[in-house]
Amino acid sequence: MMLAGITVACPCGEVYELKPEYAGRLLECPVCERHLRAGRGLAASRPPTSGADPAFDRDVFLLRERVLSITSKYEVRAEDGTPIAYVERPTYPVRTLLAYVAGAMASFLVLSWVAIASSSDAVNALAALLGWGLALAAFMVVSMSVRPRRHVVVYRDDSRREILLRVLQDQRVAVLVRTYTVTLGDGTTLARLGKSYVHNIVRKRWTIADADDRLLALAVEESIVLSILRRVLGSLFGLLRTNFVFVRPDGEVLGEFNRKFTVLDRYVLDLTGDEERALDRRIAVAAAIMLDTGERR
Repeated sequence: MMLAGITVACPCGEVYELKPEYAGRLLECPVCERHLRAGRGLAASRPPTSGADPAFDRDVFLLRERVLSITSKYEVRAEDGTPIAYVERPTYPVRTLLAYVAGAMASFLVLSWVAIASSSDAVNALAALLGWGLALAAFMVVSMSVRPRRHVVVYRDDSRREILLRVLQDQRVAVLVRTYTVTLGDGTTLARLGKSYVHNIVRKRWTIADADDRLLALAVEESIVLSILRRVLGSLFGLLRTNFVFVRPDGEVLGEFNRKFTVLDRYVLDLTGDEERALDRRIAVAAAIMLDTGERR
């Protein structure tokens, strides 16, 4: 028996006939760029959750990065396009440049010591080679140690009067694991995010834990095949997009974070699969921001 197709009508006037397998999926109208839920037009809103911040009392979040800005800036919108939050992550270009200068000076001092020591017969060529390695290590350690930490701040709007969340970078220098602490505007710790550089060699994965370091979920690249291809071929101008899925520790899928194929960076955080709202939406939004800016996608 052949299943009937799905008709989706967009408020802009466009009507689309889709295959049955698209039922329930979040799609984008190519004409007006409005997001629609296949099978029910604009996503039906659930009753407000008592005590929840209206900005996070939803299952779908649209993120758009602002371009032509030194600081990383994002607009967070509801599924219908209504603005609900504004995000900034400063880059500190001048201080970063000074950090590289300090690293270069430290490397030069080590190289000078190597040159002096190599002139002695007591030091062989192997020791000189090791000295060059020390110079490179000195550059990396000093430059990373001096560079400022890049904390993320989530505001109610672009007036920046009310802070909803902060994502604090815990370490300046991270060798194997880098972690971030998610706090509320008043400083209360909400969650901890972490990524392992060793694990990311094959497939990117972030851990999401609560304030007591109990694992809540994982954010994992959706396809290990695409992950490997991206490491070999790069993004191919956005064709090999980096998408993530949110899963419980037991493997149950909670949602997804997808990068849209557009000229500008646009993303959809879709947590409609998490009907019980096991994953705090504030934590999910913080994680989604870091999946972009923390991975330099």
